[in-house]
Amino acid sequence: MREVFVILVGAVLVNNFVLARFLGICPFLGVSKKLDSAVGMSIAVTFVMLMATAATWPINYYILLPNFGYLQTIVFILVIAALVQLVEIVLKKYVPSLYDSLGVYLPLITTNCAVLGLTILNIDEGYTFLQAMINAFGVGIGFLVAMVMFCGVRIRMESGAKETPKHFADIPVTLVAASIVALAFMGFSGII
Repeated sequence: MREVFVILVGAVLVNNFVLARFLGICPFLGVSKKLDSAVGMSIAVTFVMLMATAATWPINYYILLPNFGYLQTIVFILVIAALVQLVEIVLKKYVPSLYDSLGVYLPLITTNCAVLGLTILNIDEGYTFLQAMINAFGVGIGFLVAMVMFCGVRIRMESGAKETPKHFADIPVTLVAASIVALAFMGFSGII
């Protein structure tokens, strides 16, 4: 039980993929303007992370590991791309408003380095299947926490946009705010 707790807390807070490892920055910056889009993207990424882990872990250990370990990255990217296409089809059919609000960022989950990084990290850390799934869930929740937190920061910044200097508006102030949020998460580094 302690091991599960350590993996979850480590994935959500200490080694947060967005704020500590700096993976998945594109959707973090691109979809964090509205709360519903941020939550929708986070749920989609979490689903893809869980499914990608469930698919890539056995593929790696039972098919690739003996002789074809060098194909790991290519196979993992293909699995992730297929899962993202599945999510895209389901969202387009059943939740078209979320599909429209995510826009180009939804297909970009395929190239989201956080998803690929997670699948490779699970293998490199030597996690069992259950540990890998727990880590994937924790990383997804960490992604959700980062997205929702930064969405709140961006909404607050936009409400005081008149106070932001003209040359510092939009992207520069967003990047500075993201770096401050990331610095705040560095305080969790000594927990585990």
